Amino acid sequence: MYLKTDMFLVNKGFTLIELTIVVFIFGILAAIATPIYQNYGLRANASAAEQAISEIAIGLNKHKSRNFSFKGFSISPNPMVLPINSTGSNIKYEITVRDGNNTSLALTDSAALGQQWVIRAESKDARNYTYLFTSNGLRCRNKLASSVTYATCGTGANVEKW
Repeated sequence: MYLKTDMFLVNKGFTLIELTIVVFIFGILAAIATPIYQNYGLRANASAAEQAISEIAIGLNKHKSRNFSFKGFSISPNPMVLPINSTGSNIKYEITVRDGNNTSLALTDSAALGQQWVIRAESKDARNYTYLFTSNGLRCRNKLASSVTYATCGTGANVEKW
């Protein structure tokens, strides 16, 4: 827009070059911020899984102090999903509790010994950790979910303690 005042021509507004530079800067900022935000979401989901595992372990110890065994302990729902009450593709973690002596049995199974327990939290996102926590003190995680069984987190550089 041009305004004519006496002898001078005055410009008001932005040029196309200025607008292009601003759009370019916003594009760079968005390209930097998007991966950071995605990593924040992964860390938040992993932290929620760690917290849920710890709460289940506390519940297991309370159960043993009342019943002198882990046998009969159950989580609801079984398996537990995170976020709570999520379904389908919204599930981030699936947490199961098993008998430590025979990991094919739940602690509620009549054949379970109930002397030890194993908690496994499997990530449904391949970019996040799958966790293992046992009554023997094993606490590990691995980004390769297929390596984490009810006995070990596998071997190699991907295995981490938590």
